[in-house]
Amino acid sequence: MPKLGSRKRPAIVRVHSAEAAEEILAVCYDHGWQAIVGVEADEPEDISDVEELLREAEKTKQIPERPAPKVSPNDYCPCGSGKKFKKCCGMV
Repeated sequence: MPKLGSRKRPAIVRVHSAEAAEEILAVCYDHGWQAIVGVEADEPEDISDVEELLREAEKTKQIPERPAPKVSPNDYCPCGSGKKFKKCCGMV
């Protein structure tokens, strides 16, 4: 099954006003998601697809970063100066 928010399976949203539709489309555009937004004042709003996409995006953001690799004194400095670490940033 295609991923939600893709071209083959766009997020389907129903809102009451054109302003709300523009906001939803702006959020989808910022994240690169495809969405179909309908403005229907007499139907209940349904933005569950976009909420699900936002939850998934939040989960992927919370991946812990790896610590920086350990640098020995005789390695080249990771700052890019071309000097040995002990003669550059290691001199404290």
